Amino acid sequence: MIKDVAFIAYAVRDVPRSVAFYQDVLGLQTGESFNENFVEFNIGSTAFAIDGDPPPGCEAGTCSGLNFEVEDILAARERLVHDNVVVSDVYNFPTCSVCFAKDPDGNGFALHQKK
Repeated sequence: MIKDVAFIAYAVRDVPRSVAFYQDVLGLQTGESFNENFVEFNIGSTAFAIDGDPPPGCEAGTCSGLNFEVEDILAARERLVHDNVVVSDVYNFPTCSVCFAKDPDGNGFALHQKK
């Protein structure tokens, strides 16, 4: 089901301030950006992202999320549903599709499929 780590994301309050920090202070190279509220930084074979418009229940400064890359997001989501995992609907974006879930301890993660 899981084929790779797509990216790890932090919810942030101020995207430009966070971009400046990660780019200028930590020296990360920017990668793809979905929009002005979602910026990725390339780190090795994966990416670190900041999200100024995080999903419900994910407040800036308190939430980070591991995003697993899958081959077929609909099939992966159905497998979670079958195993009684509470999982969101699939959200479609121009570059990817994603759904959100939690492990038994309440740690959030997402399934992600690049288009």
